[in-house]
Amino acid sequence: MKTLNQVFNTIKKSSPILYWVVIIHFIFAIICLIGLAIDDRILLGINVWIKPLKFSISGGIYILTLGFLTTLYPFSKRKKNIITIIVSITLLIEIVIIIYQAARGVQSHYNISNPFDGILFAAMGILIAINVVIMVLFIFETIRLKLDTSKTVQWAILLGWIIVVIGSWIGGQMISQMAHNVGVADGGAGLPLVNWSTTAGDLRVAHFFGLHAIQVIPLFAFWVSKKWNTNTRNQLIAVTVFGLLYAGWIGHTFYQAKQGIALIQL
Repeated sequence: MKTLNQVFNTIKKSSPILYWVVIIHFIFAIICLIGLAIDDRILLGINVWIKPLKFSISGGIYILTLGFLTTLYPFSKRKKNIITIIVSITLLIEIVIIIYQAARGVQSHYNISNPFDGILFAAMGILIAINVVIMVLFIFETIRLKLDTSKTVQWAILLGWIIVVIGSWIGGQMISQMAHNVGVADGGAGLPLVNWSTTAGDLRVAHFFGLHAIQVIPLFAFWVSKKWNTNTRNQLIAVTVFGLLYAGWIGHTFYQAKQGIALIQL
C-alpha cells in the first residue's frame, strides 16, 4: 500500500492532469458498480454496465502505469507533458464514449447500425490508434535512452511495451472481423465478469493479457531485482525467460481463439 501511495504521489507531482484522469476512471468504475446494482438491462448476455466497468478499471491501471513509467525516462518536461496529456485526453474520451453507449443500452464496439453509432465507433478507433503510436514511441525510446532504473527493469519495460503493441494488434484483429468471438456470434455464455466465451474462441483473452504485459513483466523484474541476490546477467535471463513464457501464453490463447476453442469450455 505504501508503494502504491508513492506511485500516486509521483504521478500527481509529475502530471496533475494524468493523475486526475486516473481518478476519474476509478470514479467511473464506482458509477458502473452502482449501475450494476440498480439497472438490470442486458446486452449480449450481460448487464450493460459490465463492459464500462472493465474498461474503467483496465484503462485507469494503464494510464497510471504509463504515467509512472514516463517519470523514469529522461524526457524534457515539455515532452513528458505532451505525451501524458495526449494519453490522458484520448483515453478519457474513449471511456466516456463507452459509458455513454452503455447508458443508452447499445454496443460501443463494432456498432455501425446507424451513422451516429458508426461515428462513435470510428472515433474510438482513431483514439486507440493514437495511443498505439505512443506505445511504439516508447519502444524506440526505451531502446535509445537510459532509464532511471536498473538494467533488469528497463529490459522488462521494453519487453512489456513490445507485447502491449502485439496485444493492440490483436485488438485490430477483432475490429477487422467486427466481433471478438470466433465460431459463434458475440454474446452467449461466458466467464463471470470478463465474459470470455465458454462455448467458442474469444480473442479478448489474448488481447487482455497482451495489454497488461506492461504491468506484469516490469513487476516481475522489480520482484526479481529485490528478492534474488544474484548478478544482473542472471536477472536479465530470468526476465527474458518470463517474458518469452508470457508471450507464449498470449500466442497460445490467440491461436486457441482463432481455432474457435474457448479458454475454459463449460
